[in-house]
Amino acid sequence: MPEPTVPPTPPVPLSALLAREDLALRQIAGPSDPGIVIHWAHTSEMADPYPYLLGGELLLTAGVHIPEAAGSGTYFDDYVSRIVAAGGAALGFGLAPVHDTVPRALVAACEAYELPLLEVPPQTTFSGVARAVWQLMAQARHAELRRVTEAQQSLAAAASRPDPVRAVLRQLAQRVGGWAVLYGPEGAEVASAGRGPQDTVSGPLAELAAVVRPSGTGTPTSATDTAAGTHLAAYALGAGRGFVLGVVAPRRDPGDHTIASVAAVLLSLLTGEHQSGSGAARSSALVRLLLGAEPQAVAPLLGAGDWLVVHGRPDAQPCDPVAASALGAALGSPLVDLARDVVRVLVPADREPSPQPGWTLGVSAPASAPDWPAADTQAARALSRARATRTPLFRHGTHRPALADLLFPDEAEAHARTLLAPLTTPLTETLRTWLSLHGSWDRTAVALSVHRNTVRQRIARCAALLGTDLDDPDVRMELWFALRHVELPGTGRSTAQ
Repeated sequence: MPEPTVPPTPPVPLSALLAREDLALRQIAGPSDPGIVIHWAHTSEMADPYPYLLGGELLLTAGVHIPEAAGSGTYFDDYVSRIVAAGGAALGFGLAPVHDTVPRALVAACEAYELPLLEVPPQTTFSGVARAVWQLMAQARHAELRRVTEAQQSLAAAASRPDPVRAVLRQLAQRVGGWAVLYGPEGAEVASAGRGPQDTVSGPLAELAAVVRPSGTGTPTSATDTAAGTHLAAYALGAGRGFVLGVVAPRRDPGDHTIASVAAVLLSLLTGEHQSGSGAARSSALVRLLLGAEPQAVAPLLGAGDWLVVHGRPDAQPCDPVAASALGAALGSPLVDLARDVVRVLVPADREPSPQPGWTLGVSAPASAPDWPAADTQAARALSRARATRTPLFRHGTHRPALADLLFPDEAEAHARTLLAPLTTPLTETLRTWLSLHGSWDRTAVALSVHRNTVRQRIARCAALLGTDLDDPDVRMELWFALRHVELPGTGRSTAQ
């Protein structure tokens, strides 16, 4: 299934351009259908503009190319027919300085070939018309992006309701102003929502759904068609179990494909859970945890083996449920927790996380259920390190044998606790981060999400409370040794990274 894409820029209705009072354009020939749209404006004085048109243009000309005897021959018929053959949407003819009026033969040709002809007054420049077209396109694009964003949010909210499949279908049908249906693996309707289609449409939609249903290599993941004046679309759901989403809409707006693709992603997750039973297993695990069971007791419900905790933070905009679910899918796990500015994902240890575009990730070491809280701390610190060093993905390092391993753990911890006793927990964590980043004020500020002056003040406070010189490498080494063996008060977790 294709990734949801940003909708293309919507075209500009010709009627919207004619409504601009500052342009004073006047249509003098051709159809006035409100459905006529313009994709861009282009100026040309070529007698044959066909090779230079892409289709959908408002072609602007001042008639410089028109010969004196053009009105008595086939010049205008040939000229207009070539514009129509190239897919031109409309012709704008500028008055002055070459022509005081629009040639009658040009008006007649545009009427004959049904090409809208606009009279451009002398005070209106062609660049002003082109700028107006781009302004209207920008306004339309902004409105369409806002519509798509609102639809994504409402679809994500629908997926969390008690009857998520029907809720998503209802929201999709409402957003496209039509009908949405979920077909099962055998082609039967599982659920539907919206205004039901006519019999002349339901059959072709079912046939279109059969086209995208998995049947071997080369099967398309989406398909579109028209029937009885309505637009049809079918999307194969990503679970690979034969479910298909069908959509019927009276029109096809630029953002409708994006909206339907988001709904297809959500329905893929929902139908995948329904078929595999993993959703029920996760629900059972959650209930048992809430009722007091230990993590190690419910871990078998999620699958055997160790797990990784991944913390992700988006590089640009704040995270939303759709983006969080997409990150989980990319990492190969539906176990996703969306916090205010961080997404946490529990990933089986045999699925090695890789950097994801637009995200900064921190990955813990493999951990069994009893060690998940410690792995969560590791992932949080790995994410801080990744952000501080501008690394897309940072993994909690595997511990290697060191001189510290020659000491008795209890004695090392007692020494560390005594040495660091004057420091509060925030100071201890700031010192640990500062030392791990080689004394960089800026990187430490980024990792802790504080101002660099705050870091300076805290480190100065640490030096004062410890009564030592933090510029001394021997002091730094001893403090780092202590930080690797001390536990933060009330957590039972080592500050070592």
